[in-house]
Amino acid sequence: MMRLSKYFLPILKETPIEASVVSHQLMLRSGMIRQLTSGIYNWLPLGLKVLKNIENIIREEMDASGAQEVLMPCIQPAELWKKSGRFGGTDDLSEEMLKMKDRHGNQLLFAPTAEEVISELFNNNTQSYRDLPKNLYQISWKFRDEIRPRFGLMRGREFLMKDAYSFDIDKEAALKTYKTMMQTYINIFNRLGLKAIPVTADSGSIGGDYSHEFHILSETGESTIYYDRELEKHLNSNFDLELFSKYYAADKDKHNPKECKVSEENLLVKKGIEVGHVFYLGQKYSKSLEVTLQGKDGQLIYPHMGCYGIGVSRLIAAIIEASHDEKGIIWPASVAPFSLGLINLKAEDEKCNAACMQVINTIPNVLYDDTSDSAGAKFAKMDLIGLPWQLVVGPRGISTGMVELKNRKTGEKEELSLETAINKLRQC
Repeated sequence: MMRLSKYFLPILKETPIEASVVSHQLMLRSGMIRQLTSGIYNWLPLGLKVLKNIENIIREEMDASGAQEVLMPCIQPAELWKKSGRFGGTDDLSEEMLKMKDRHGNQLLFAPTAEEVISELFNNNTQSYRDLPKNLYQISWKFRDEIRPRFGLMRGREFLMKDAYSFDIDKEAALKTYKTMMQTYINIFNRLGLKAIPVTADSGSIGGDYSHEFHILSETGESTIYYDRELEKHLNSNFDLELFSKYYAADKDKHNPKECKVSEENLLVKKGIEVGHVFYLGQKYSKSLEVTLQGKDGQLIYPHMGCYGIGVSRLIAAIIEASHDEKGIIWPASVAPFSLGLINLKAEDEKCNAACMQVINTIPNVLYDDTSDSAGAKFAKMDLIGLPWQLVVGPRGISTGMVELKNRKTGEKEELSLETAINKLRQC
């Protein structure tokens, strides 16, 4: 239980002028984040709780897929990136990087991704094909020096990312891992309460032969995607990659009207927020970075790689864009910072306090409004924060043992006995 009177929650009544999209506006107003400098934010307690909840879901699903968590340095030597051609080479990314030198003059960088480091780590600690397959992931902060940071967390410079890297003996095995990761991503987004559309995408500076992006539909999205409306019926826990491949789905760069056989009636053109990207890299990095293993015949082989990213901090913005109303955020229960907002309309009333303590001792993860604010201010604050349930305890109702239970998503309110309300909340 957290008392609102003690909680660090700087609510804003007015929408900041610098916030142009709903997610940015609501995250600032609800006290989740505060900007430090352009594209870089402080995470306050409410926002951090949501971020951790999303992290945990991603971690659980990645672990269930057989991937193993590691943690790599965010400060990396530029020499490693020069080998892959992504620092001053053919696939140069150095303009996007935060660069620095140590006291000895060694060039370092704050990494935007980790293909180079994971390849070095794997190469130095494996010997033969018997060490395959491996899928290693991390959840860590990254930095890209965006030319024009905007839209809050959707286009920031510092961001939290889950990045995974797989190593397999050949293309067939690598595509099997790729399929597993596609399914894992569908599972993750389903648990987050999101409908994510996977589309064929350009590989960009990462490279590779296969690439899919996952988009959350939103009018504020910066991407345009084209897909068969029938695809939406199959985005569930039994996702079938072979079935998916039968449906047209592409981003703007990959969309080809001549190849698209979907009727005009069934072809949906939507704006989306990219929240995940998977790549089959082949031997692009294993060859450029000289990652080798002893094969079954004793000869050295280059493993086939894949990489799989999810924008963890961006997901918060995507969830808000997909789930809000004019009053504020509507959190899916799986990521909500608290399960219940408990509103005491008269904190100095003994019966109200006793009823609230009964709730707190029974229901976990409660945000308890014990402030002296007006009833209207309390209701507005809870609607803005967007917790799944609100329980209102007032002197008039509690005198007859009654409370009001509100479902934030539907807006439905019920007058219930305290015991009935508690039992209902315990089942949610």
